[in-house]
Amino acid sequence: MNNTYIIDTNVFLYSPESILNFQDGDLIIPEVVLEELDNFKGNSGELGYKARRAIRIIDEIRIKGNLVKGIKLSSGTKLRVETGYCEVEIPKAWEKHKPDNRIIQICKGLMEKGEDVHLVTMDAMEKIKADSLGISVYDFSENFSSDYSTNYTGRTELYASEEDIDNFYIKKYIDLKELSYYCQEKQSYIKPELIVNEFVLIRATNNPRKTALGRYNGKEVVPLIYGDIRPLNIMPRNIGQKFMQEALFMECDKAPLVIIKGPAGTAKTLFSLAIGLYKVLETDPKEYRRILVCRANVTMDEEIGFLPGSEQDKILPFMRPVYDNLEVLMNSYYKCKYKDEEELNCKIREFFDRRIVTTEAVAYLRGRSIYKNWVIIDEAQNLSPKQIKAIVTRIGNGTKLILIGDPEQIDQPSLDFKYNGLCYASEKMKGSPLCYQLTLNYEECERSPLAYEGSKRL
Repeated sequence: MNNTYIIDTNVFLYSPESILNFQDGDLIIPEVVLEELDNFKGNSGELGYKARRAIRIIDEIRIKGNLVKGIKLSSGTKLRVETGYCEVEIPKAWEKHKPDNRIIQICKGLMEKGEDVHLVTMDAMEKIKADSLGISVYDFSENFSSDYSTNYTGRTELYASEEDIDNFYIKKYIDLKELSYYCQEKQSYIKPELIVNEFVLIRATNNPRKTALGRYNGKEVVPLIYGDIRPLNIMPRNIGQKFMQEALFMECDKAPLVIIKGPAGTAKTLFSLAIGLYKVLETDPKEYRRILVCRANVTMDEEIGFLPGSEQDKILPFMRPVYDNLEVLMNSYYKCKYKDEEELNCKIREFFDRRIVTTEAVAYLRGRSIYKNWVIIDEAQNLSPKQIKAIVTRIGNGTKLILIGDPEQIDQPSLDFKYNGLCYASEKMKGSPLCYQLTLNYEECERSPLAYEGSKRL
């Protein structure tokens, strides 16, 4: 018996091409799903785009046959639209005019007919309702999205002999055959499999206090090379921050993309700004023309409005964290000791007046080609995969793009651990020689003891 997959609207709004990816069985689109797509198609944002894309795909299939009778797809599956089963009984408390309930009604009707029905959805409540009627649920998000708990961290811990660690500092490299990974399941040491640009903490097997830090370059593990630099008098305070500094300092032709994930207080924004300013102000010739900062709260699929004021006036509240970090940096910078708040604020305003630092709504990155800029996308976990792709493809030669955020602090209702631009980029760019990644952990929170306790406990 063939599987029968009933496709929910949210699947199309997540991935319009999803119906082309099934390899077996029959695919059914309830007529109410077409109605919902029709309602969404007028949206100006990402949902509207995806609804229109899904409609075009269905229409291209339609011209090849009859959607009510079913049309064979190139993958071997058969697609049809279902309009029947209106009289199938569902719990009386459920309102039949609701799209979710109508979809479940069709599932129940097909199941009673003897078909092996699977509801494909990302809606938790719809999954609960379907399960209560004995309908099998195929969780689209679990099968097509990454899980933050297993998301790539860009770092690992390996073991070597004390002699090999000593030779690592002398030879400036260590072969993978000299390293091992402790496997909890096997309770033994096994040979590691590393990903290019993965950061490594090497511990001595018989003396865990003896350590070395390195990075896998695709052939061997090599030492960090930027650990002694103090950008704007900022110094890494833990291993994660040392790895982060290494990734940020790497030349843009070798590392044009850096992805940094981690909880609040781990200095993601601070180091990104500090090293960016160092690259703009301290290098001769300067490596970048300016620093461009965008925050995901100013979304790509919404206009910033028609209230009085310039673009900068409107996005200023969203950029307050940037100002806070600049205050910290200016206070720590050995060349800029300020006597009062006014002098400090004047220096920060000078950065913006001279366009050393610029802020911009994410919406206005679309269609641009950005050259020789140090680009920071803060709160990237609040962007969708489509938005992240639009940003990454705007980056021109000589520009370095830094995506930073905390996947545990997602504010957009349509995003979650599994489905957000930051984690999506992390998984898709894993293994690219042009991308450096790092996930900081709770123990590396340096903002304050309270910030550490809060990020760990709350």
